[in-house]
Amino acid sequence: MKRCGQILLISLAILALLKFFGPLPLSVNSIITNKTNVFSVSGEGSVTAVPDTATINLGITISKPTVKEAQTEANLTIKKIQEDLKKLGIPDKNIKTINYNLNPTYDWSSGKGGITGYQINTNLEVKVTDFDKINEVIDIATADGANLVGNLQFSVNDDKLKELQKQAREEAVKQAKQKAQDLANVSGLKLGKLIDVQEATTPSIRPLYLNAATTGKATDQEETKVAPGEQEIKISITLSYETL
Repeated sequence: MKRCGQILLISLAILALLKFFGPLPLSVNSIITNKTNVFSVSGEGSVTAVPDTATINLGITISKPTVKEAQTEANLTIKKIQEDLKKLGIPDKNIKTINYNLNPTYDWSSGKGGITGYQINTNLEVKVTDFDKINEVIDIATADGANLVGNLQFSVNDDKLKELQKQAREEAVKQAKQKAQDLANVSGLKLGKLIDVQEATTPSIRPLYLNAATTGKATDQEETKVAPGEQEIKISITLSYETL
């Protein structure tokens, strides 16, 4: 009975202290650990495909004494090229003007720099999906007045490109995982969980071949020869693992 009374008195004393001084401070030590041992490996996947789209840039430069004369000849030349390309089967949506500049020309021989005329530079971008017509597109355009053919590029359409990238990615990941396991086995490392994945894409086009000049007007004796080659899509994957 006496012991119970002592316990009761002690409890009351503690309650009184808490009421007067507030809660007693509680100290907790917090330790945060970070994994710093990381093992990274890379793998590369590549797929090759024949391009299905060619993009050709046709340039036209016209110089005349007046703005009206320059515009008239430029418009007639563009119209002629467009009409002949449509006859070849190139749809309107695949022929577009991407540049049109009009600038004065000067004669500085007298030191005064007087205006001697006006020059128009314009460019048409033509997309061709039937590669059998590429040579004809170039030859017709130069015969109609295009005096510059450049920036000939081959590519695959977006849907096909996504599928090719998926295949290359799967190959790269598989290669990286196998390499990680092989290196871990040889070195005695124990791999933990995968903590990071990085990807780098490198599309490349193998060289195309031009067997005839693509500037100036075509003649009956020359025919442009173009080969699209192949397009290679490469994807590099880097996997980072914790080591145990």
